[in-house]
Amino acid sequence: MNPIDRPHDAPPCIAIVDDDEALRESLAWLLDSVGLATRAFPDGETFLDAAPDTFGTVLLDVRMPGLSGLQVQQRLIERGDETPVIFMTGHGDVPMAVAALKAGAQDFIEKPFNHQQLIDTVQQALREHQRARQARERRDALQARYAALRPKEQRILVHVAEGMTSREIADHLGISAKTVEVYRLRAMKALGATSLAELVRLCVALGLVDALPDRGQVDRD
Repeated sequence: MNPIDRPHDAPPCIAIVDDDEALRESLAWLLDSVGLATRAFPDGETFLDAAPDTFGTVLLDVRMPGLSGLQVQQRLIERGDETPVIFMTGHGDVPMAVAALKAGAQDFIEKPFNHQQLIDTVQQALREHQRARQARERRDALQARYAALRPKEQRILVHVAEGMTSREIADHLGISAKTVEVYRLRAMKALGATSLAELVRLCVALGLVDALPDRGQVDRD
């Protein structure tokens, strides 16, 4: 099955990119034995043409004909693809693997593989990728809710995140403190915040301020 067509709740698919057919088949069998779907590619070019961002992680050989593993990694970075990359290396390729780690690779494993180590490494990469995807989805949802607020509600949120009291915000915007409270409560409901402290944390997550204000500033409102 093409990973782009798989159901949303299907197991994540692992891309295996290596020019050694026997190794590809061996890795596919190993990962399948623990319930992980795979798709194998003989070279980096073929992999890059196959919507690589639809995979849960990538097992990528360092040395291959055509594009090297490092070049494939660079192409993924240029695309903004955040799929975890695990490099497969021979003993002499370890310095290259270290360079790949510095460029953002998840990990590297040396050939010949310890099967359990490989499985553990892949599963760890999948877990981290899942957490990152969920965090990104939460951030996108939060940004969408913030964008749907009225401009005055957005301005009040900024001032709240800066630690201003309702009275200070009212004086600054030329409106009543009661109006500030109404707008603030409406914004809290829209963003899913159940307390003022939580609202401030969401404002920080939205990038409205660089850091949380002193707790005393939050509590005195």
